[in-house]
Amino acid sequence: TMARPWQAPWPLLPILVTLVALTYQAGKKTFISIEEVPAESNHVKDTLQFVMDEYNKESDDKYNFRIFRVLKIQKQITDHMEYHFNLDIRRTTCLKLETTNCAPQEGELHKQIMCNFSVFAMPWFEKYKIKKKKCINS
Repeated sequence: TMARPWQAPWPLLPILVTLVALTYQAGKKTFISIEEVPAESNHVKDTLQFVMDEYNKESDDKYNFRIFRVLKIQKQITDHMEYHFNLDIRRTTCLKLETTNCAPQEGELHKQIMCNFSVFAMPWFEKYKIKKKKCINS
């Protein structure tokens, strides 16, 4: 029997396919993966903490806001890592510098905001940057 003109050893085939795909993507941002992750997963807590610290720093409100419910978290990996958070945040009874026993405001001061954040994350260097923020009063 004649050997086929060209045959890649089987274990190399997936690598080859990946390289071709990555080369094809060269002009665009290489898209590797996106997955939904739980709030408890690695590095998510620190990133969420950063997001809320930044939100409260930028907010003109005299009260602190905190996450009331995490609706969805996605981790996206391209040439860097990015988290996409979909959060229900609420105004608390704590003023800006207080951070303990912060219950959600009730009555007239009740404020609930739905926010989407895209965060560039390099948790191992404690480096984060909010790339996009979209918040709507609900």
